[in-house]
Amino acid sequence: MVFDEILRITSKGTVVPKPRARGEYIIKRLGKRRGERALIYTIPSHKNPQKPYEKGVTVSEIQQAYAQLSASGTFTRQWFEKNLSECNAEGGCNFTTIGGLFVLLGEAAYEGAGTYRQVDCA
Repeated sequence: MVFDEILRITSKGTVVPKPRARGEYIIKRLGKRRGERALIYTIPSHKNPQKPYEKGVTVSEIQQAYAQLSASGTFTRQWFEKNLSECNAEGGCNFTTIGGLFVLLGEAAYEGAGTYRQVDCA
């Protein structure tokens, strides 16, 4: 399961790579979002840098996104907004967080224009 692989290579304090972030997005802990187990991360608060916001992506959201990446070779913002609408409603940064987790795994690279492309492992 891709979520287990993400947990294996990350820990509290891991910075999630983002294509154009103003500040660091940092893994904080395991928790719950939308009624299920989730990876919780912090995002910078530009109004109060001492109190970052918390966001999260669930196990099933990561699994669905990974299935899309594996099946089509891409994970796009358009697909994310349509198929993971609750995750998107929490914040568009969840898209680049999931994509960044795939980058950390070595499974994808940011291509630009809201697209992560699967890395050829051959």
